[in-house]
Amino acid sequence: MLRRAIDLVQHLDPAGVGARDLRECLLIQIVAQQQEFGHLYANRALEPEDDTHRGFRGEAEVKIEERRRAMEVAALIVDHHLHLLLKRDVKDLARAAQVTPEEAHLAVEFIRTLDPHPGRMYNRDQTRSIEPDVVFVKRGDDWTVSMNEEDLPSLRLSQRYRRMLVSESTDKEVKDYVKERFRSAMQLMRNIAQRKSTILRTCEVIVRRQRDFLERGVEALRPMMIKEVAEEIGVHPSTISRAVANKYAHTPQGVLELRFFFSEGANGPEGADTPLLVLKRKVRKLIEDEDPHHPFTDDQLAATLQAHGIQLTRRTVAKYREDMNIPSTHQRRRRD
Repeated sequence: MLRRAIDLVQHLDPAGVGARDLRECLLIQIVAQQQEFGHLYANRALEPEDDTHRGFRGEAEVKIEERRRAMEVAALIVDHHLHLLLKRDVKDLARAAQVTPEEAHLAVEFIRTLDPHPGRMYNRDQTRSIEPDVVFVKRGDDWTVSMNEEDLPSLRLSQRYRRMLVSESTDKEVKDYVKERFRSAMQLMRNIAQRKSTILRTCEVIVRRQRDFLERGVEALRPMMIKEVAEEIGVHPSTISRAVANKYAHTPQGVLELRFFFSEGANGPEGADTPLLVLKRKVRKLIEDEDPHHPFTDDQLAATLQAHGIQLTRRTVAKYREDMNIPSTHQRRRRD
C-alpha cells in the first residue's frame, strides 16, 4: 500500500516530486520526458513521406535519434554513475557508461536541463514591500538623517482619562486603575522616543563613517562593528542591536537593512580594513574570472588577495566560499 502511494505521488506534476533522493528525482524526470518524447516520435512515424521535404525530414530524424540517445545515456549515468557526474569528467563518465565521449557530453547537457528541486516553483515567498524607517539625504556637502514617520500613528493620552484622574467623583479603585494605566502609557511613549533617538544617533554615526559608501558604492564600504558605535553614542551594544533590528534606510545605494552596515573586516595594507561583504565579493569575482579548466585552489585565492594587501588565510577563504555556496576547486573544474 505504501509503495502504491509513493508511486502515485511520483506521477504527480511536476515530474520529480515525491522522490526519495536526487537519483530518483532525476530518473523520474528523465522517464517522464522519454515517455512524452516517445509519443511525439510515434506520431511522426505515422506521417506520410513528402519527397519535397525528405531532406529536412532526414535531418530531423537524426536530431530525434540524437535526443533519444541522450535521454537513454542520461538515465544510465544518473542510475549508476551519479558520483562521477559530480566530478564533471566527461571522459570518465564515457568509460564507465561504455559510451562515446560525444554521447556522454550530450547526456550531461540534457541532465543539466533537469530540476533537482522540482517543487521549488510552488514555494515562492510573497514579495514583501519595505518602507524605509530612515532616509539618508545629502544636503550640500553634508549628509542628514531623517525618520520616515508618515505611516506612524501619533500617540496621545486621552483627555477623558485625564479628567477622571482629577475628578473628585471618580471612584478610588477606578482612579488607581487609570493612574496605573497612565504610568504604563507614559513609559511606552518614553521607550518609543528613546528607541527613535537611538536609531537616529546610530544612523548619524553610519553616515559619518560610511560617507564614501553612500557616494561611491559597495566597494567603498568600511568595516564597522556594533560595539564601536555603541561606545561612540554611549549605550550598550544590545541596545543598538535591538534598535536596528528589521529597520531599513533609504540611501543613494538603495533601500538597505541597517544591519547591512555592521560587519567585521580583515587586515589590509597600512592597517586599512576591508569589510566582510566586500571580501566575499572579491572572492566571488576571482572565481567568476578563473579558467574553468584550471580553477583556483583556496590557497591560490588567499595568495592573490594577499598580493593585493588583504591578509586572509586559506581556511578563511574556504569558509567564505562555502558561505556563498560556491563548489570546491575539484567540483568547479571542467574536463570536457
